[in-house]
Order: sequence, then structure tokens, then C-alpha cells
Amino acid sequence: MPTLTTILYGLCFGLLGYLSGSLTPSIWITRRLKGVDVRDSGSGHATTTNTIRQAGFGPGALVFILDIAKGFLPTWLALTFAPADGVTWIAPLTAALCVVGHCWPLFAGFRGGMGLATAGGGLLAAQFLGAVVYLGVLVALVLIIRHGARASVAAGLLTAPALWLFGLHGPVFWVATCSGFVIAFRFLIDWNRKYRELWLDRQRS
Repeated sequence: MPTLTTILYGLCFGLLGYLSGSLTPSIWITRRLKGVDVRDSGSGHATTTNTIRQAGFGPGALVFILDIAKGFLPTWLALTFAPADGVTWIAPLTAALCVVGHCWPLFAGFRGGMGLATAGGGLLAAQFLGAVVYLGVLVALVLIIRHGARASVAAGLLTAPALWLFGLHGPVFWVATCSGFVIAFRFLIDWNRKYRELWLDRQRS
């Protein structure tokens, strides 16, 4: 049973993860450069791809890096500093709450992005190979299913089993499991969205 100290660590790291995820560089950068809210057009989400549509590839690349970082840093801190008897659940909780914060950000009216980059950051913190497998699963499913949202739901559910098959059974497996469920749930909102040209050219259904 976790000690009180371990539980407090879990609460603190979980809160850190959610607050980090709630930072919204896509909204800030697009508003700064174009004077618009990135969520008011395109997919309606605060994402890298929507930033690219409205502000260009440079700002979009910056958003992508920052979205990865806000998943990476809290998860890395949890893996590094959480008590040994709690790291196996504190790190996955932290990573998942980073994604929750990105999707439903406290600082942006709970209207955020979709969480793919932030989830990737958590996996990168846990194990580099885990992040590579996650990317491979996502890209493969997009090419097979030919629908970004449905592929992302599948990737959220299938990344952890794929990691298990690759022999990755440690914290990275649980980070993928917890973050993956959040990703799968989040992308259900776009399940019936029509795509003109996969990801970068969406229209509302």
C-alpha cells in the first residue's frame, strides 16, 4: 500500500502534469502572429496542424516542439524524483494528466488540442524506443485506415500492446496505456469528421 508521502508525490506530480498540459502554445502563438484564435477555424482544435493552416510551418513546428516538451518534462521529473515505491504509477498518471491538460486546458476554457504530441513527449521521457514505436503505430494506422481520427483512436488503444510485443514492459508500457486511453477518448469527437486531404486539410462534417 502506498505511503502518505508517496500519495502526496503522486498528487503533486499529477497536478504538475495537468498544469503543464494546460499551457497552450498553439493559441498563444497564433494569436500573437495572426490576431486570431486557432480554434475558430480549421479543425476547431488547438493543434500543430491547425497552427500550420493559420500561421505557417515555422510556427507549427514550434508548437509541435513545445507540445512534446510539456509532456516530456513532467513525466521525466516523475520518473526521476518520485519515490521508488510509487514511480510505477506516478509517472503514468503524470503523463496521462499532461495529455488531459492539453485536451481540456485549464487556461483556455477547457478547449484544447488532441494530445498526440504531448503523449509522445511522455513516451519519449519514459523510453526513446517507446516513442518510436508509438510514432510507427500511428503512421501505419493512418496509412491503412485513411482517416486521422479513427487511426488515432486505434493508435491510442494499440500502442501499449505493441510495446509489450517489443518487450517493453516497464514504465513506458504504463505511460502508453494511460495516455493511450485519453487519446482514444479524445479523438472520438472527430470520429465522423470528413477529411479532404488527411490531417492538414480538414473540413467540418
